[in-house]
Amino acid sequence: MNRAPVIAGLGITEMGKVYGRSAPEFAADAVRRAAADAGLDLHQVDGLLTNTGITGDVGLSLQRDLGLRHLRLLSEVQGYGSSAGAMVQYAAMAVSSGMADVVACVFADAPLKDRSMGGGAAYAGARTLTGWQGMAAASGIYSANSMYALAARRHMATYGTTSEQLGHIAVAQRAWAGRNPLAQLRTPITLEDHQSSRWIAEPFHLLDCCLVSNGGVAVIVTSADRAADLAQPAVHIRGWGQAHPGYVMGKDSEFGLVSGAALSGPTALKMAGITIADIDVAELYDCYTYTALISLEDYGFCAKGEGGPFVASGVLGPEGSLAVNTGGGQLSSYYMWGMTPLSEAVIQARGQGGDRQAPRNDMVLVSGNGGVLDHHSTLILSPHAR
Repeated sequence: MNRAPVIAGLGITEMGKVYGRSAPEFAADAVRRAAADAGLDLHQVDGLLTNTGITGDVGLSLQRDLGLRHLRLLSEVQGYGSSAGAMVQYAAMAVSSGMADVVACVFADAPLKDRSMGGGAAYAGARTLTGWQGMAAASGIYSANSMYALAARRHMATYGTTSEQLGHIAVAQRAWAGRNPLAQLRTPITLEDHQSSRWIAEPFHLLDCCLVSNGGVAVIVTSADRAADLAQPAVHIRGWGQAHPGYVMGKDSEFGLVSGAALSGPTALKMAGITIADIDVAELYDCYTYTALISLEDYGFCAKGEGGPFVASGVLGPEGSLAVNTGGGQLSSYYMWGMTPLSEAVIQARGQGGDRQAPRNDMVLVSGNGGVLDHHSTLILSPHAR
């Protein structure tokens, strides 16, 4: 029996400013959609891996919400933005070993709350900082925005990276999003639009920063043999890797200069038996434009320190030579942590991208980044078996 792991189902709920539903409800909906997409009865799922975001509401109780019984695998996985890749890796190992046959991996979140007065949306993720965290906040370091801004500033100071270069990433991904009917933001933008958008935390403008979304995404991992009789073309999981740098704020730290892609990337590529030159599509975690840039460097798409000129050269976007974040990424499509790049990678590997389908899809790289460059996951997916 061929127990090589594949992704056989994908479920994406309504996405964005979708109100009146909780994160567990989004999660259950996503799992049901993924099972239906694969052509499976929900009760054929015998493994469930969950991950939630800011609100922290999705956990082991999702099993009961779905009415699943006698599971052979059930766990919560937390690596922040790297969790989607990690879940798929654990599911792949479970399927390969025979521990489980059909594993659902799901992320859902609902941080946006409808304002009952005056319209618009309110973000429910704010919290009060006390103790030592409060002291850092008093210095202006109180959020992911400020911490990633520090990382980006160090990259700029070391390599000469500019805000305009980061802007090319935002412009390219918005161009891809214009071809994605699921994307929240589809109106084209220019480099001038990027530069004139308001500051969030220097050097980040608004258009350097990811969206906030309500919704859920799930994938079904099973064996190649099982997938042969299912509804969708199998997406083979050819390689994977993780990295957890353990950065400290010391003078010898590589924080801001090197991400976990430098370790997890070679691990995944070696397992897949390929090199970075074989990658046709790269779906990169892009909580900020800077995160996509440093990932491009550390995976080896360009040399270290040359990410700025590389992204400004015209290589990105639908007319470029490198298909990166073909759905618009988290900057323009939707923000579902690592499930954003993973969901688009599955669509591309299946050849179901429509107007945004990359011309080649033999090898698709997926990255996940968690914390502030603290955790990283890499997957290599392909429509072809090894």
